[in-house]
Amino acid sequence: MDLLALFMSALVAATLLPAQSEIVLVALVLSGVHPALLLLAVATTGNVLGSCVNWAMGRFLMRFSDHPRFPFKPSQIHRAQNWYARYGWWSLFFAWVPIIGDPLTLAAGILREPFWRFLLVVGLGKFARYAVLVAAVQAAS
Repeated sequence: MDLLALFMSALVAATLLPAQSEIVLVALVLSGVHPALLLLAVATTGNVLGSCVNWAMGRFLMRFSDHPRFPFKPSQIHRAQNWYARYGWWSLFFAWVPIIGDPLTLAAGILREPFWRFLLVVGLGKFARYAVLVAAVQAAS
């Protein structure tokens, strides 16, 4: 059940819904119930999958962007498209950064970033972020 909670919090945190997967990950690392590498894998997988949802929305669902319940505001989309157009796929290494990361993954879908590269770059960036967090928690405890 712990691993499912971690997976779901990481998945939701990668979308625009409010969630903090870091809190769940830190608590589970401190509990010592599961190996740190397993927790790292589960958190990374959930968070990358959430980013894939954003990419798919950009790639396939932008025709609904005028709908009032569309999760990204036009200003967010425009800003992310400009950022992405300026810095290219390298910017996806920062998909883990709060506020800018989620719209970046949407922009990657809108601008038709190849999924294989999206998955590789976003996965590496998110893994690195969680790995630093796990290492810091282990060093402090």
